[in-house]
Amino acid sequence: MKFPGKRKSKHYFPVSARDPLLQQTLPESEVATSWIVGIDQTLVDIEAKVDDDFISRFGLSSGHSLVIEDGVAEALYRELTEENLITHQFAGGTIGNTLHNYSVLADDRSVLLGVMCSNVQIGGYAYRYLCNTSSRTDLNYLQGVEGAIGRCFTLIGDRGERTFAISPGMMNQLKRESIPEEVIAGASALVLTSYLIRCKPGEPMPDATMQAIAFAKKHNVPVVLTLGTRYVIGDNPEFWRTFLREHVSIVAMNEEEAEALTGLSDPLQAANMALDWVDLVLCTAGPHGLYMAGFTEDEGKRKTQHPLLPGAIPEFNQYEFSRAMRHQDCQQPARIFSHIAPYMGGPEKIMNTNGAGDGALAALLHDISANNYHRSNVPNSSKHGREYLTYSSLAQVCKYANRVSYQVLNQHSPRLTRGLPEREDSLEESYWDR
Repeated sequence: MKFPGKRKSKHYFPVSARDPLLQQTLPESEVATSWIVGIDQTLVDIEAKVDDDFISRFGLSSGHSLVIEDGVAEALYRELTEENLITHQFAGGTIGNTLHNYSVLADDRSVLLGVMCSNVQIGGYAYRYLCNTSSRTDLNYLQGVEGAIGRCFTLIGDRGERTFAISPGMMNQLKRESIPEEVIAGASALVLTSYLIRCKPGEPMPDATMQAIAFAKKHNVPVVLTLGTRYVIGDNPEFWRTFLREHVSIVAMNEEEAEALTGLSDPLQAANMALDWVDLVLCTAGPHGLYMAGFTEDEGKRKTQHPLLPGAIPEFNQYEFSRAMRHQDCQQPARIFSHIAPYMGGPEKIMNTNGAGDGALAALLHDISANNYHRSNVPNSSKHGREYLTYSSLAQVCKYANRVSYQVLNQHSPRLTRGLPEREDSLEESYWDR
């Protein structure tokens, strides 16, 4: 399993040679594994260049986003295909992106739960979804449906204006009986999005999601929620606060979603408030970088060797070299925070903002699963004297998440095509210390 670790040695886990403790205790075939499981609305992002007449013929509003019926979506897709207007077809969905990126980074298994067309046509959108998903992402538990998965059409007009047409298809038809308890029971985390709870009346997706959460609670598996968009949260922030408090261990959000949730525009203050409800917070803040907030045992907290940072909480990063723990596992919980500016100042040209947060979350999930992997295989290690949630310090996780976000911003697709380079030639070795 690849692992972020210090970059002055290869970032593999175990680091370079087989761990001698493993050789003494476990045969090769019995080495414990680790994985992440997530539920998503399976959809494909389809981008095409069209003229203004195309927009009006399908009843769309130029520059706006509309939900379209399945029949309209089929006719639209058929014409785009026949006229060879499609420029890109990418597998989408925030959780699908996160799991794919996790599997690319970790070179290890993730499990996707959702729906998929029972009849997949070669070259079609469902086929593209499968082709653009890492082979390390386990799709064997997808529920077959007779109909289309979700499709999000991005139609670029003559003047470059983008019009969006969204067809949900059957993406919210996941049933509770399609949620495998044994897969969730052995996972390092269950990853969800707020979109799963907001569906039309009668659609089974919310019920399936709550079943998965119940299994995660039963087996003490951390539940991770990514907030979606500020509009989803802003409709009813009190509902989401209660949902986080009752069901969620880790929340991932951007600064706009954080403000919708907490009413606070400062990402640090918002992350601090979110700790009233969850154990760990990842908050991306665009050109200002990203923040993390969590808990650790007061007796075990470690002071940073980086400069202390000003903010709404003075010198808030003073214990960022500490490892995160769940609040329930601390005897005397202490709040810890970290911040990092955009990697290399950010890309010279941002190719795509869609998916940078998913990339950062994938890095965090990789660190969490690596911790479980190590605990399972080397339980007597000093790394596990306490019930830590992450393998690395909060500061190191920030560096890793920041680097992955940069990689996504620098490419057209929200999904990584390869893992990070083994060595960062552009940085001094000391950057990766701690």
